[in-house]
Amino acid sequence: MLDIGCGTGTLLEEARATGHSGRLTGIDPAHGMIGLARRKPGIEWVCGMLEETEWQGSFDLAIMTGHAFQVLLYDEVITRFLGAVHRTLKPGGRFAFETRNPGARAWESWTPDKVKQVRVGGEVYEDRREIIRPYDGQHVTFTHTFTSPSWLDPRVSESTLNFPSFERVNTLLQSTGFSVDEQYGDWDTSPVNDTSPEIITIARKA
Repeated sequence: MLDIGCGTGTLLEEARATGHSGRLTGIDPAHGMIGLARRKPGIEWVCGMLEETEWQGSFDLAIMTGHAFQVLLYDEVITRFLGAVHRTLKPGGRFAFETRNPGARAWESWTPDKVKQVRVGGEVYEDRREIIRPYDGQHVTFTHTFTSPSWLDPRVSESTLNFPSFERVNTLLQSTGFSVDEQYGDWDTSPVNDTSPEIITIARKA
């Protein structure tokens, strides 16, 4: 199994702990994330981009979680990425990922009055999001403002996400050699509709 955008490796660590005895590989471009992941033994950790690897027919399953698919901002970037996933999988291998359904308009709730708290160690961090460039039919740009009692000043980062439609996701998959096995509109396996929050896809290498 290959975890694309594995972060600190929590998902693969859980897979190993619950009995997965095969090859587990995580890849992420963030050196800091991979540095933390490498503390977890028995798993192969790679710092880099999938498109830069030479894996050929190496995995039965590739996964991409946490809406990471949405950082692929343009169709040509998605096409190159899906081509790399296809190359990496064995014949009949599957690729599972999720992306937010634009019809649910999740970004409308990303307002500064909504505060998300995250506890890391013994410290609590607060995260506020604010839209700076609203949905243009494809992208949303917003800021994260992080605060902590131990910081003198807030820390702000800017992000842009792609919100491909259900139809666009399937067209891009089919154009890169995938067929869609299963698709859901939420984690309860309900079907995709115009306003379902997610587009959860399990695609197969044709």
